[in-house]
Amino acid sequence: MTAPNTEILAKAIQQLSATSAASLAQLCIAAAPRVLSKREALHRAGKPCESVWFVEKGYLRAFQADEAGRELNHCFYLENSFATDLVSLRTHQPSVLTLQAGEPTLVWEWPKQRLLDLYATSIEAAQFGRMLLGYLLLKQERQTRFFQHYGPAERYAHLLREQPALVQRVSVSQLASYLGMARETLSRLRSA
Repeated sequence: MTAPNTEILAKAIQQLSATSAASLAQLCIAAAPRVLSKREALHRAGKPCESVWFVEKGYLRAFQADEAGRELNHCFYLENSFATDLVSLRTHQPSVLTLQAGEPTLVWEWPKQRLLDLYATSIEAAQFGRMLLGYLLLKQERQTRFFQHYGPAERYAHLLREQPALVQRVSVSQLASYLGMARETLSRLRSA
C-alpha cells in the first residue's frame, strides 16, 4: 500500500469547493488516513455512522445483510470518491449498512464532530460541507434512478460503459448482488 497523499485529498476537496490555501490545509489536517486490509470493516451495521471518508486507493462496498444472512450490495466507492451512510450520519440512528474494503484500501476519515467544528469556524469549510452533502445526495439519487429505470441486464451494460473498473475489480457474486440478479445470470451476460 502506498503512503497517504495529501495532494490527492486536497485535489478532491478543491474539485468539490474552491477554498483558500488556509481552509484547504484545515480540511486536510482534520482528516486522518486509515489503511484497511481486504474485507476489513470500516463501519459496521448497528452502530451510528459518525464519519465521512474519502477513498484514495482501493475501494469500499456498502452492503446490508438480509434475514437469511445474504449480503446485499448497495454501493461501491472507488478511488477519488467520498463515502458515508448519509441517513445514519444525519440522524444519528444505527446504520443498516456495513462499509468494508474490497481490496487493500486507503481512506481519509473525517469524524463528524471534527467537520462540524470546522464548519462553525470557517465559511469556506462550511461551503465544502454543503458541497459534500450535495455530492452525497446526488450519488444516492443517481443510484436510486439507476435501479428504477433499468432492468438487471441494462444495469450491467450501463456499468460496462460507465464504470468498467467496477466490473473488473468486484467479484461476480458481489456485482450480481448489486445489480439485483443471480450470479448465474450475470455469468451468462458476461460470457455473451
